[in-house]
Amino acid sequence: MSATDGYRITPQEPLPSGYGHGTTAKEVLGGRDLTGKTAIVTGGYSGIGLETVRVLAEAGASVIVPARTLDKARASLAGISHAELEELDLLNPASIDAFAQRFLDSGRRLDMLILSAGIMVPPLKRDPRGYESQFATNHLGHFQLAARLWPALKKTGGARVVVVSSSAISLGGVDFDDPHFERKEYDKWLAYAQSKSANSLFAVELDKRGYSSGVRAFSLHPGIVETDLAINLTDDEMLAIYAHDKKGRRSENRNLKTIEQGAATSIWCATSPQLDGKGGVYCEDVDIAKIVHPATSSGQSGVTAWAIDPILAARLWQLSEKMTGVQFET
Repeated sequence: MSATDGYRITPQEPLPSGYGHGTTAKEVLGGRDLTGKTAIVTGGYSGIGLETVRVLAEAGASVIVPARTLDKARASLAGISHAELEELDLLNPASIDAFAQRFLDSGRRLDMLILSAGIMVPPLKRDPRGYESQFATNHLGHFQLAARLWPALKKTGGARVVVVSSSAISLGGVDFDDPHFERKEYDKWLAYAQSKSANSLFAVELDKRGYSSGVRAFSLHPGIVETDLAINLTDDEMLAIYAHDKKGRRSENRNLKTIEQGAATSIWCATSPQLDGKGGVYCEDVDIAKIVHPATSSGQSGVTAWAIDPILAARLWQLSEKMTGVQFET
């Protein structure tokens, strides 16, 4: 019997959930007790990742926060009970393997794997393998991490994997012929869009493969939230996206969310009973997003067809196994 026998694609359409743009992470959780649950949150020491950790921990969950910059992470997590700090560098395959092995050796369950870490529009940088840094960090690092942690997810039963994507998917999908900008000129926004489309496609295929083990996967756009992720933006980009720049110029942007609101969809995907029996969908504003055909600009509401295409998702899976050298044994 195939591991995907009985799998049905969850419709990519709003439930509706009853929540919305202004819902906060705490409101989504609604006082549920997560005592006895264990979560790993990458990027959990800044921005929406930190708020995700805070809300889960305050609800009683044990939350492991892997970090490359330990001193910064330690300061950010000070005072948050049930939060544990571990070392991990998503651009370093050996570091990923070492972190995952330490967790597996602990024998703990893994109820929630929230892949929130990421980099956005840096100058061209390549890892030691020659891979473009955004694709390597945002997608391949998380692909390898989930693969190595799979035994813990599988044995838990009912685990969820949540991948933080972005509305930037509307700028473009995965270039399977030249994902690392080896033949074409580097474009930081197309590279970011590619990595975020890969995040969404990863969730599509992982949900299908994890179904028989009770593991469901989701991707999401958290909303436009000003965090450290914006460090590489120019003044004009800051003004266009966040309504202000580094020189203090301001404009109006009613689409902005607070960090508390930005973490809401991550918490919903990781914990909500509204999503029981569902998976493989792209979410935003604390609901399943609608499909848009075609998207014309970053920030548009909805998900592009190429970011949830099951054929492209399977193709990306094969490419990711080849690039990482990691066989994802679901």
